[in-house]
Parts: sequence; C-alpha cells; structure tokens
Amino acid sequence: MRHYETMFIVKPTLVEEEIKAKIEFFKEVIVKNGGHIETCLDMGMRNLAYPIDKNHRGYYFVIYFKALPSLIAELERLYGINEEILRFIVIKYMSKKEQKAWQTLVDRANKKPEKPRTLEKHEDKETAQNKSEAEQNGETTQA
Repeated sequence: MRHYETMFIVKPTLVEEEIKAKIEFFKEVIVKNGGHIETCLDMGMRNLAYPIDKNHRGYYFVIYFKALPSLIAELERLYGINEEILRFIVIKYMSKKEQKAWQTLVDRANKKPEKPRTLEKHEDKETAQNKSEAEQNGETTQA
C-alpha cells in the first residue's frame, strides 16, 4: 500500500450537514476500496486565492491515507463528477524521505509530539538542554 494525501474544497453554498455528508462519502470510498485512513484535517471555511465558479470561499478538507494505486482513479473520477467539489488534489508519497515527511504530517495532525532532538557531536547535554529551553520560550540562539 502506498501513502497518499488528498485535499478537496467543497462549495460554500452547502449547509453543514451536506458538507459533513460529502466528507463521509469520500472517507467511505477510501475505506470500501481497501484503503486505510490515518488521519483527517478539517480546515473549515476559507477564502479562495481566486474565484472558482463565482465562489470566493470554500470548505477545505484533507485526508491522509494508505491505499493501492487502483483506488486513486476511482477517487479522482468521483471528485470529477461531483458538482459540489470545487477543486481536489491527490498527492502520492513515493520515496522513503517523502514517506517520512508524510508520517510527520500525520503525527502533527494527530498532535503527537515529535521525536526529541538528537545531540550533535560537539554539543554536550547542558548546551542542548539550554537550546531546547530557549526554543520553548521563543528565544533564538546563536552559535
């Protein structure tokens, strides 16, 4: 199974129940076709960078999932025929580096703490601790 991210924008003219129904529909498509949803980001109503079909706002939703490549064609087909979807994108994370970045995004969306910073060769524990405390307090450190 491959790592994917999909983002879609729903028309702002729909009521909240209709928006939630659209979101659930696309989640079900992923699960019913053998995909596994890792996490979702509900970004809410936002201004668009430019008008799309005379709409200046849209409801943004992001899904991070793992699936077989055959699911993507079906997902894109359903996005394309759905009149309530203004825009969509599906991103595939292929390399190990990209998959690590994908996992970081998933962890951040799930609000998991990131791994602790490792010590560099020339740093001792006290220096690293001071840097860590300064970063938490919003201070900048200079080398």
